[in-house]
Amino acid sequence: MTVEKPAVLRLLSPFTGVTCPLAQVPDPAFAQKMVGDGFAVDPTDNVLVAPCDATVTQIHPSRHAVTLTTEQGIELLIHIGVDTVKLRGEGFKALVQEGEKVSAKTPLVEVDMDPVAQGVKSLRTVVLLTDQDRIASLTATDADFVQAGDLLFKAELKGVTEIAVDAAEMMASEPVTVINPTGIHARPAAAIVAIAKQFGSAMMVEKEGKQVNARSVVALMGLNIGFGDQVKVLAHGDDAEAALAALVEGLKAGLGEEGADPSAVVKPVADNSFDIHAEPSLLIQTSNDERKVLGIEASAGQAKGTLYVIASELPPVAQQGGETNEEKAALDSAIAAANQTLADFILALRNKGMGQKADIFVAHQELLEDPDVYDNAVRMIQDGKSAGYAWRTAVETQADTLSHMDNALLAGRAADLRDVGGRVARVLAGLSQETIPTDLPENTILVAKDLTPSDTANLDPNRVLAIATVLGGASSHSAILARAMGIAAMAGVEERVLSLHGQAALMDTAKGYLLLNPSEAELAELALQQQRQAEVKAAADAAKDEQAFTEDGVQVEVAGNIAKVADAEKLVAKGGEAVGLLRSEFLYESSQVFPSEADQEQAIRQVLTTLGERPLIVRTLDVGGDKPLPYLPLPEEENPFLGERGIRVGLDKPAVLRQQLRALLKAAEAGRLRIMFPMIASLFELNLAKQILNEEAQKLGIDMSNIEVGIMIEVPSAAVMADLLAEHVDFFSIGTNDLTQYTLAIDRGHPKLAGIADGLHPAVLRLIQMTADAAHRAGKWVGVCGGLAGEKDAVPLLVGLGIDELSCSVPVIPEVKHQVRGLSKTQCVELAGKAMMCADAKQVRELMKAFHADHDANSHCA
Repeated sequence: MTVEKPAVLRLLSPFTGVTCPLAQVPDPAFAQKMVGDGFAVDPTDNVLVAPCDATVTQIHPSRHAVTLTTEQGIELLIHIGVDTVKLRGEGFKALVQEGEKVSAKTPLVEVDMDPVAQGVKSLRTVVLLTDQDRIASLTATDADFVQAGDLLFKAELKGVTEIAVDAAEMMASEPVTVINPTGIHARPAAAIVAIAKQFGSAMMVEKEGKQVNARSVVALMGLNIGFGDQVKVLAHGDDAEAALAALVEGLKAGLGEEGADPSAVVKPVADNSFDIHAEPSLLIQTSNDERKVLGIEASAGQAKGTLYVIASELPPVAQQGGETNEEKAALDSAIAAANQTLADFILALRNKGMGQKADIFVAHQELLEDPDVYDNAVRMIQDGKSAGYAWRTAVETQADTLSHMDNALLAGRAADLRDVGGRVARVLAGLSQETIPTDLPENTILVAKDLTPSDTANLDPNRVLAIATVLGGASSHSAILARAMGIAAMAGVEERVLSLHGQAALMDTAKGYLLLNPSEAELAELALQQQRQAEVKAAADAAKDEQAFTEDGVQVEVAGNIAKVADAEKLVAKGGEAVGLLRSEFLYESSQVFPSEADQEQAIRQVLTTLGERPLIVRTLDVGGDKPLPYLPLPEEENPFLGERGIRVGLDKPAVLRQQLRALLKAAEAGRLRIMFPMIASLFELNLAKQILNEEAQKLGIDMSNIEVGIMIEVPSAAVMADLLAEHVDFFSIGTNDLTQYTLAIDRGHPKLAGIADGLHPAVLRLIQMTADAAHRAGKWVGVCGGLAGEKDAVPLLVGLGIDELSCSVPVIPEVKHQVRGLSKTQCVELAGKAMMCADAKQVRELMKAFHADHDANSHCA
């Protein structure tokens, strides 16, 4: 005779900590085994690990509970702490995904223990077998303290035969509104199970058409029933009517949970006649003049030409596919074709000396090889979908996730993914990979809903004079490429432009609009304006090496912003008097490993030697969650612009900052070095940065008396406290790009809001004045190294606000010098005072328009 032994399941401790029986867990749902049977541990570490080999079948939306299913079909619930659902996910980070197979001891959830412990009743974590009918016996460890991965308990299992009941055969209740404040989590789910077990009938709970067993805590939690949701109760059996009534009554009473209040649930009344899109957005600029189509400047310039509207929409694709292997082979072939095209782009761009632009398409190749996108597409093909449908769906799903991120730079990469994904989709559809005709007419102003980077890179500047897109922003790859190619571009253009194919137009990015069907007089005005600009440029270039003094004798130093060693030679050739900003990130971004101290020193020496007597301001490493380095691990943050960025990265990882400062100090003897710390928000941060600098100077025996130390003013707190900070530095440099977005709470690259993210907003101007006044009272000088320093409207205002140095992009140094020489400091002070009294940036722009008209008229008369 054969005796079948029950199966034994060994469950390991998910945490290191003190063991305890369920009876000692301060929650009756667990203590009374209403949810299931098992054992508990009071954790002393912060990473929850899998107690056995299993599949992750559910991660609670609040990430405080995980459900696993073993190969034998045994369901395990691991619930971290008591009342942790109320934290709504704060302090919990899932390390795995639903559907993932895990081995014993695999990390599942990371817990920020201190804030979690302060917000809940207990951290005691339970490991439960939810189907107690499967448990023959349970033997817990006799150890009082266990390490994560030690045996917690053993369970002998027995088989159970269940009778399946079709939901269609069951009696159903009317909808019941859930009044539990945090929905149906473990405790109310256990209460439902307890009610269901009082009856012999089969029972189910239904939400939005999905039914689950009312005797399964895990299944009930899997419905993700929230406060105010409506559910139905279903029952079948001899006592079905009584069972139905009991559970409905329990739900209406809140299942005994504290805080459940029926009066708190207000049933919404739908008004189907209300249309939220009935009015256009007030945030998007619209023109009252039919001939003017508004937008924002993405790449400066003017052009006259004919609008050429392109549509890049793909044709419809069949959802159902043919034989799986054939569909997968078609997808693989299309990906290979797109990859080869990108490789050709990269080679061509590098042969033209455009290595940085080629890197954009290297990133596209990486997107093309993204395993998540590919695997999702293959799964859909295996489910019977066509290669075209599967690929488009997988790409759009991932792109949609990116586009909804708060981080504008990551959101902008959605366009890159759609670009490279579109290449593959067009190959699968039997189309050319390119969406723009190669034989565009001359004098084209290209119009599109959006342009991909590869679209832009392939444009012929001899034919395409300008670009206008409805989507996109100033920080997109397409905008960067347009600027590099010298093509005028506007983004965020009114959508009606897509219906204007073939119309003659003038684009003036500085004015922020396309002018349709220009008259002969308007064309003549543009020609005259371009002629004057050419004359000004010629005069500026001729005097580029002269210093810039205003008409009343006030000197303004005009410097340049550079991003690599070779830029120093260009700056000298353009008449730059200093480097107002060397972005030291180039040393790190061009390497796959940390650059050595010697390499950094050599690069800085080269720049100093090239500059001769001209000062060099080096900004220490300015990276963060929004612009990470592959070899510098940084935390993922919900808003990287408000987290570890700029100097905070160096202070969090002082070894990185020390290495860079040592390299700078060693190179200082080669010229006039100035060191600048980015994103300083407080004296606390400044003191820490200076402490590290002074420590390294002392170790190297270097005299700091000839090395100026300054900070960037980029956040409002630094501007407001500039009087205090000025006592601890030699200079300020105002980064107007970040100062504007932090002051106005608008990302400067936002496609909808960028039009009102203007650095000439009176609030920004007042902060600049506050900073300049504080610096001068302390006997320190102040510069501007943001985009405003090279902007025609801004230069007179900055001079009037007391700025001593303007550091702009290298190509416009001669024009900025020329403009300063034509200004009166006294008049600029008066003008700045008027600007700060304006209501908004639009009024400031109108003020500057009138100023330029009057100033130009007087100049021509003279």
